[in-house]
Order: sequence, then C-alpha cells, then structure tokens
Amino acid sequence: MNKSPDNQENNQVIIGRNPVLEAFKSKQEIDTIYIAKGERQGVINKIIALARSNNVVVKEVNTQKLDSLSGGASHQGVAALLCCQAYATVEDILQTAEQRGESPFLIIADEIEDPHNLGAIIRTAETAGAHGIIIPKRRSASLTSIVYKTSAGAVSHIPVARVSNLPATMDKLKEQNIWIYGAEMDGENWCSVDYRGGVALVIGSEGNGLGRLVKEKCDFFVSLPMRGKITSLNASVAGGILMYEVARQRLGLQAK
Repeated sequence: MNKSPDNQENNQVIIGRNPVLEAFKSKQEIDTIYIAKGERQGVINKIIALARSNNVVVKEVNTQKLDSLSGGASHQGVAALLCCQAYATVEDILQTAEQRGESPFLIIADEIEDPHNLGAIIRTAETAGAHGIIIPKRRSASLTSIVYKTSAGAVSHIPVARVSNLPATMDKLKEQNIWIYGAEMDGENWCSVDYRGGVALVIGSEGNGLGRLVKEKCDFFVSLPMRGKITSLNASVAGGILMYEVARQRLGLQAK
C-alpha cells in the first residue's frame, strides 16, 4: 500500500489510484478522498462512486494540495485520508446516555475547522462526562491523527458522529427532549441556566461563530463575560468552561 512518506497526518494518507481502491476493498476507515480538479475519468470515477456509497467526503483540490498530502511522492491525482477512529451515529450517542442512566449531554461543534481545537474539545467533553460529539460532514476538521493526538486519545473513549445536515439533526435532538444551547456573545449568563436535563451545547467557529441555520435551531444562547480588551475566547476554551458548568450542576457541586 502506497502511503505518503513525510506527511503531517502521520502516514494516514494513502496516495495513488490502485492503493486507494484497495483501501476501499479492505474496508479501511476512510475519512476524506481528495481528487485533483478535472480528474473525472476511469479509475477516478470508480473511486468517487465508492466514496459516495460509503458516505465518504470527496473534495476536489488543486495539485499543490495533493503534492502536500503526498509529501512530494507521485499521487496520480488522488489521495485518501484515513480516520484515526470510526465515526459513531447520533443514535449511538443517545444510547450511551441511556446505558449510563443519565440525561443526554452532547457537544455540537459547528464548523470547527482547526484540528487542534476539535481535539481539545473532544478531550474536554470526555473528561466532563459528555456522551458524544456531533460534527458536520463539511467545513469541519475530522478524525485525523492530529485530532487524536490533541485529544490525548479521548477520541477512543467518546463517540463522535458526523452528519450531513446539522440543523436537521438538531431538530431530531429536540424530539428527544434535548434543549439546545448555543454559545453566543449576547446570550444569558452561562451560570444562570439549568443544564441538568437533556443538553446539547453548540460551539461555533472562532472566525464566524454559529452558522445562521444552526443559530436558528438553538433554544437558548449562553455567554461568558469578556472583561478585557479581547472580545472572544478560543473555541475549545469557551467550550471547556461551558462543559464544566454542565458537569458541576449534574454532580451537585456548590461553590464555597
């Protein structure tokens, strides 16, 4: 199998048409397929069809991106990025909560594209007792080795679901009596909310915050006080504060 020799994804990239086909045949967990723009013939079409039938993201990129992924090795216009962990389903997450006998506690990461941020969010979610994380299929970091390392291995201990339509998924969560709280600058004080029922915390990207459609699906908004000249926090830091407020309330801990 042809893997890139010097890649920041820690050799989780498979390059070349036949090696990528073999990865599908051997049922490897593939996160994303990268195809050179304009490559739509022969084996490439077969790879695209396999990706779609296996619910794998396909991205058309320029050759410079493929060159970077392959570490300069011959890629034949295609590369496959492997998952460090298989994705779960939203149902798996809800089942985890049920098995623990607890009200669901989920994290929705809305367009968190920095893998270090996503890894840190996953790590904190696991330690705070969350039952799972939901990420969108597009415009999001995915379960690569960078995310795995940043999460300190937490990816192996908490289910992460990837969905095609985040707003529709939020509607389904509401049907399960889960209240959705979005992290927003103009929200309620984060400590004034009761998080002891079914909760989904939505953490938006640092650059754009919550997406418009995602924001419309939130039931409430919560915010953290900004006392200095900087008006925003790193997404994983803000998420960590909110997650541990949920944990504090559920554990019945009181400040002295």
